[in-house]
Amino acid sequence: MPAIQSNIVEVCVFSVANGVPGYLMLRRSQSEPVYPDIWQFVSGSIEDGETALAASLRELKEETGFAPLRFWNVPYMNTFLDAAKDIVHISAVFAAQVPPGSQPLLSEEHYQFEWCSFERAQQLLVWPGQVRAIQIIHDYIVQGKQAAALTEITLNSKF
Repeated sequence: MPAIQSNIVEVCVFSVANGVPGYLMLRRSQSEPVYPDIWQFVSGSIEDGETALAASLRELKEETGFAPLRFWNVPYMNTFLDAAKDIVHISAVFAAQVPPGSQPLLSEEHYQFEWCSFERAQQLLVWPGQVRAIQIIHDYIVQGKQAAALTEITLNSKF
């Protein structure tokens, strides 16, 4: 039976300018050992003793330099199987809103970024779980439905 691990976080970054959302896609460095050159959200591992929330904010800062204006715990968990290691990974998904015109300061993990329409972001994403995540973020958070109010995280200095 496969082991189950939940030590990964993903953060979908968006901004809204003149009522139109844009989504930040990051392209992994070609030298990355796992999935080089694919487009993705901010993502990373939860460190020992760290909460998923703290890890998501740390990864957001490390990979883009951003501190979010608003932040959400997305009502969705991305899952995938690493067949070689026989591990089912469950990753927490978050959404971060940043000001329009924000330009990321990329870490060594990525070499390219693109601010995209919702449709373009869906086309760039490789994994079905991420495509589903951005659909939920677009429909339930960016569009301001009740889920947005229920899942927004009030950030304070303890994170």
